[in-house]
Amino acid sequence: MAAPRRVIELAIGADELSRLEAIARSRTEAASRVERARILLAYRSEPSSTAVGAVIGVTHHTVQRCLRPAVRLGVMAALDDSPRPGKPPQITDAAKAWLVSLACQKAKDLGYPHELWTTRLLARHARTHAAAAGHACLTRVVQGTVCKILAAHEIKPHKVRYYLERRDEAFETKMAEVLCVYREVAVMKESESAPAEVAIISYDEKPGIQAIGNTAPDLPPQPGTHATFARDHEYKRHGTLSLLAGIDLLTGRVHARIEDRHRSREFVAFLQQLDVAYPADTAIRLILDNHSAHISKETKAARRNLAFGKSMLRLPLPPNVVDLDCLTD
Repeated sequence: MAAPRRVIELAIGADELSRLEAIARSRTEAASRVERARILLAYRSEPSSTAVGAVIGVTHHTVQRCLRPAVRLGVMAALDDSPRPGKPPQITDAAKAWLVSLACQKAKDLGYPHELWTTRLLARHARTHAAAAGHACLTRVVQGTVCKILAAHEIKPHKVRYYLERRDEAFETKMAEVLCVYREVAVMKESESAPAEVAIISYDEKPGIQAIGNTAPDLPPQPGTHATFARDHEYKRHGTLSLLAGIDLLTGRVHARIEDRHRSREFVAFLQQLDVAYPADTAIRLILDNHSAHISKETKAARRNLAFGKSMLRLPLPPNVVDLDCLTD
């Protein structure tokens, strides 16, 4: 007579259930954690190791190896591997802290020609200087161990992430003014009777655009030969150009100029183009960034001679709003 099937009692709370379902659907979690989450969810629906193994594609022994720690330690703890027996780690916490402190410095500050660390360079430096620093356990450290230590402390010394330093003490006030202008644009668009005597232009420059020309004409598509246009891989360089453009946030109209450079005189030419594009009674607000050409002496002098006595807000941090009346101060 066959022995009755032994059912392992598995308690899964509502919070644990939602976390297991999220892990089971995840594409970024480790494959082992995803598989164990699917096993636990399947066993909750059908408490049979054989049936769950058939659904997941594993043996019933694998299912039981997942269930035992889930009962003993909890379902979330069962998703991770248990500590393996073996030789205890020899790298001390002080040695790891010393290695992390090295990673928080630049390699060039320690005499290397590299600006940033690579894990291979950091491991070689640690092996060379660990004994003198009192961390003999790192004299044979390898690159993989360095990667694990840095990952545990969430340190990536080989990468650079850019940030914006706030150099203006009045940043908060000016930021509020910028946001008010954009909010005003949204209100005007929602209103059926938007004032026609106001234009709000968002302006910027794109320098260093490669002017490239073809050395041979493009070949048109030919049925049975090639389905696309064919272009010779050789090209001619004609230098670089700067694109000066502003978009009217209310109408969507784009004002643009192509210039060799983007100095004050080119910016003044753009302002003159705007002056011609709008009626004399239209107030123009221009959203600018921190470029020096926007507040230079040449720009201020040209502002006095412009025909449009239109407003131009000026705020120095991008995105900025500049008032042309302020440029005459």
